[in-house]
Amino acid sequence: MHDADPWSFLKAHTAARIAQGRTGHSLPTPALLSFQLDHARARDAVHSSLDKDTLLAQLSDVHPGPLLLQSQAADRQTYLQRPDLGRKLSRASYATLRELQPGESPRFGLCIVVADGLSATAVNHHALPVLSGLIHEASANKWLVAPLCLIEQGRVAVGDAVAHSLQAELLVVLIGERPGLSSPDSLGAYLTYRPRPGLTDESRNCVSNIRPEGLPYEPAVQKIMYLLTEMKHRGLSGVMLKDDMPTRTLGRTSSPALTGQSPETPD
Repeated sequence: MHDADPWSFLKAHTAARIAQGRTGHSLPTPALLSFQLDHARARDAVHSSLDKDTLLAQLSDVHPGPLLLQSQAADRQTYLQRPDLGRKLSRASYATLRELQPGESPRFGLCIVVADGLSATAVNHHALPVLSGLIHEASANKWLVAPLCLIEQGRVAVGDAVAHSLQAELLVVLIGERPGLSSPDSLGAYLTYRPRPGLTDESRNCVSNIRPEGLPYEPAVQKIMYLLTEMKHRGLSGVMLKDDMPTRTLGRTSSPALTGQSPETPD
C-alpha cells in the first residue's frame, strides 16, 4: 500500500510526471510501470519509419505531384550516428529536383518539406492535417506552392537544400521532434525566409509540439501562416523576426481543411 500524494490534484492540469506517490522510498509499482512504458514509446519513436505509401497518397490528395527524397544517411543507424548526413540531400534527390527547377517560369512562393526527424510516428500521425491547412491558406493567398517533398532520414537543414534548388521564397519543414516521456509524437515546424544551404538555427523560426495534446492543428496552421506572412512582408526570418501574434486570436477562425469542409478550388 502506497502513501497518497497531497499534490495529486495538480495532475488534472498537466501531463508532467508529478504526484506519483511513494511506497517507502520508492515509486509505487503502477507509476514505475508507466514510466517504463513511456520510455519504451519514446525509444520506439526514434526508430520508427515513415509510412511512405500512405503519406505519398495523402500528400497527392492535398497537392499533386509529391516527391520522395532521401538524405545522405542511407539508413536509420547512420542517421542517428551522423547528424551531418541527415542535413544533406543524396545525389539522386538533387538530380530529381534539378528536373523541377522553375527557370524562367514564376518562382515558387512556398516550399513544404516533410521529414521523419527523430519521430516518424509524429509525421505519420499529424503531418496531413497541418499540410491540408497550409495548402488551403497558401492558395487563399495565391502563393505558388512547390511540389511537396517527403524526405527519409532527414534533419531540419535538409529543407534548405530542397527549397534553394526549387528557388522558393519561403520554406516550411514539418519534422518529428525529439520524443519526450509524455510526447513521443510531437511534430515541429521550422520556417525560413529565402532558404539556402549553410544556414543555421538563428535563421529559422519554430512552431513546436504540434499535436492534439499540445498545440492543436488549427492554431498551429494560424501561427505558421502568421509567421510566413511576416517573413514575406519584412524580408527576414529567425532571431530578427519576433512572434507578436496575439494569442487571443488563435483558433478563432475555422479553415475548411481543418474542419472537414471541402477546401475552395484555387484560381
